Amino acid sequence: GVAQNTYNTGIWSKMDIQERSHIMNNIAYTLKNHLNIFAFKESVQTGRPIKEMEAQMTRLPEWFEYYASLIRSKVDTCLPFKGDFVNYVKREPLGVVAQITPWNHPLLISIKKLAPAIAAGNSVVIKPSELAPCSILEFVKLCESSGLPKGVINVITGYGPTTGKYLCNDSRISKIDFTGGTDTGRIIGEMAGRNITGMISELGGKSPMIVFDDVDIADVVNGTVFGSFIASGQTCIAGSRLLIQKGIYDKFVDKFVEKVKNIKVGDPLDNNTQMGPVISEQQLNKIDQMVKNAKKEGAKVLCGGNIINNQLNGYYYEPTVLEVEPHMEIFQEEVFGPVVVVHKFTDEKNAIELANNSEYGLGASIWTNNIKIGHRIADNIDAGIIWINDHHKNDPCSPWGGFKNSGIGRENGIEAFHEYTQTKSIIVNYSSNTTDWFSNSNSNVRYS
Repeated sequence: GVAQNTYNTGIWSKMDIQERSHIMNNIAYTLKNHLNIFAFKESVQTGRPIKEMEAQMTRLPEWFEYYASLIRSKVDTCLPFKGDFVNYVKREPLGVVAQITPWNHPLLISIKKLAPAIAAGNSVVIKPSELAPCSILEFVKLCESSGLPKGVINVITGYGPTTGKYLCNDSRISKIDFTGGTDTGRIIGEMAGRNITGMISELGGKSPMIVFDDVDIADVVNGTVFGSFIASGQTCIAGSRLLIQKGIYDKFVDKFVEKVKNIKVGDPLDNNTQMGPVISEQQLNKIDQMVKNAKKEGAKVLCGGNIINNQLNGYYYEPTVLEVEPHMEIFQEEVFGPVVVVHKFTDEKNAIELANNSEYGLGASIWTNNIKIGHRIADNIDAGIIWINDHHKNDPCSPWGGFKNSGIGRENGIEAFHEYTQTKSIIVNYSSNTTDWFSNSNSNVRYS
């Protein structure tokens, strides 16, 4: 009710664009001055290393700066409507939108959704994960202290099957934006369909990293280890399938495993820690069970493969590399943990077949010094985000989202702004001629 009432007052939805842009820039400026506080909160609630969170936090103000600029420079269209008509098209907010965010990047993913939603003039009800709500609750206070009217962003906390279900079933919601598992995405999609509610979803992934034999092995080992193990592998875009051309397979795998074995696992608040725990005991047990199943299917453990049972306080799993075959569950299904599978390929055709052998299509990376190969492979990979010679990189202007079972719609860029608006087409007749369709001679009257 608060979100709807706030929207109806027009205090934000009808605010002058320049003033709305100014407040969004204020939010970015205030956030820049509180990054260390948010990095600490994110690390404490998720277990991700403080060094990693401090690096990620520095990027977050950019989303508000980008959309503050976008709304000041966006151009509504005037279409070439046939005849003596002017047809102009305006973009207007949707109303009240719901956002359901996960625990792995609590503030980053929330801000990716919040910035375009409020830039467009919507009111938002956001439900963070019950495992990581703290930074989002604090962030809303920061927004309001920066000039955002109360009631524009509203946070409700609780569990998905209860609070989330209630929110998604509310007919007052104009759009649902969800990041999380594919199975949950299907359930939310059914709820949205019953209420004729729009939906954006960023769901599961099983991203391939394709390494060709012309690369500098040491450099690409560093890049792919980052792609696999940043955030303890708990990202939908994690490079969890490492495909290596046969000519360098053995040498590359040896160096990759050596690098993985040297990842420093420990206390997230220690600046020397490179990898922390996974989010919960439930997630730890899921990871362990999937690795055990892989072993039964014949996967070869090259390193790791076990729960860490020692003095560390948390749910730690060893950084793990498995040599597998494409038919195995662990090649196909998302682990969401520090586990990467490796497999060799022969040529470009084989690489494409293996990369696309998945129900998911979120991301992929291609590692090669041959510009022709890079573009050819990118052109044939079924994924919404493709990097050449890198992985994970993100920017407010760059569309983010997947193909196939990895979701629908896009975050970032003008695409996200469009996701949070609806078009109103206004057609004006300026002809000096009068018409009477029902006269006896109407042969020249335009029907449509």
